[in-house]
Amino acid sequence: MLEALQMPFERYCELLELIYQGPLETVPCSKAMTGLRGWLRANGSVLILRPARANAMAVVIRDRGRGPKLSTSVYTQFATFSLDPFVGLPADRAVTLDEIIDPEKWVQGEFFKQYVEPRQVRYILGADIHGEEGREFRLRFTRPATSVEFSAADKALVQALIPHFKRALNFHGSLRQMETEMQLYANVMSGMLVGSVILDGAGVVLRSNNVAQAILAERDGLSLGAGHLSAEYRVEHKELQRLIRQTLDMPTGQPAVAEALSVSRPSGRASLSLLIRPIPLSECSDGPNRPSVAIFIRDPEHRTQPSVELAQRLFQFTPAEAKLALLLADGLSLDEAAAAMKIRRNTARAHLRAIFSKTGVKRQITLVRLLLNSVASFGN
Repeated sequence: MLEALQMPFERYCELLELIYQGPLETVPCSKAMTGLRGWLRANGSVLILRPARANAMAVVIRDRGRGPKLSTSVYTQFATFSLDPFVGLPADRAVTLDEIIDPEKWVQGEFFKQYVEPRQVRYILGADIHGEEGREFRLRFTRPATSVEFSAADKALVQALIPHFKRALNFHGSLRQMETEMQLYANVMSGMLVGSVILDGAGVVLRSNNVAQAILAERDGLSLGAGHLSAEYRVEHKELQRLIRQTLDMPTGQPAVAEALSVSRPSGRASLSLLIRPIPLSECSDGPNRPSVAIFIRDPEHRTQPSVELAQRLFQFTPAEAKLALLLADGLSLDEAAAAMKIRRNTARAHLRAIFSKTGVKRQITLVRLLLNSVASFGN
């Protein structure tokens, strides 16, 4: 096969290695694109991770010999993109432009004159790669009019690499989807004012969210030193370290058991609440530096403030009713909330009756519990 590709075995292996490293790069598959562009003697290469759609931008990696760059500003207009005749190629097959389009019609076309010729492009070798879950990736290599058409060996090389690009790009898509979901969950936790700290197998902090970072920065009862969590008071510090060691030593496969600890604060503010639990060992994760323990921290003096807009939509409140309900959820009495809103007490009582009617509750404490336990608290 390599004879037909006219490529040394070592060079082919290098390209495969670059392709499979691609999903972990900041600009995915950029090194593989650069290496392949150089071998094909192309003046440019393009990898479209997400083709343009109506009302949606494309995600494009371009390399014109000045280094690959990730962009969402190329082919972003669907009308412009629709002018490109070199689309809808046979799935997973390397083809040249002249195989698909009459060369004379191509150079006379509006797309060529406006978008292709200024970029010194005449010959194109490309493939439309159909991935998992409806994903589509478009791979293109270009040469100028002063060059020659891509050869059969060039086509054979790109064809041989298509299955590898497909696997790597499917993995990249799945990885980015997982990262997006994890970020969503992290944002919800932060919105609920839950701090999270992840420890490795040696009890060293790997990462923490912004809520935990703010609590630790105060150094009021709980702090971070030399990569380890420390409690201010000796007895609580020893207990914290014992629980961390106990969690780290928990046998694999045993049902996860969470431990709790209250940490006092020298300032006299309410104690911090800690929940310590093991992170399950996956089949493919091992070693001392893997995430091993999760510690969740709540500061009872930092209360979540539900979103006014979400409260309105969720319970069909008027703006005034939503504002009053959230003031009550924040601990104000009806008189205090009326004063804060600069309305009469009777007006506030009328709003409260409407709030009770719309939520189906009859007591203010039940209303507060309902608001704080609703999805309205996720909105900020």
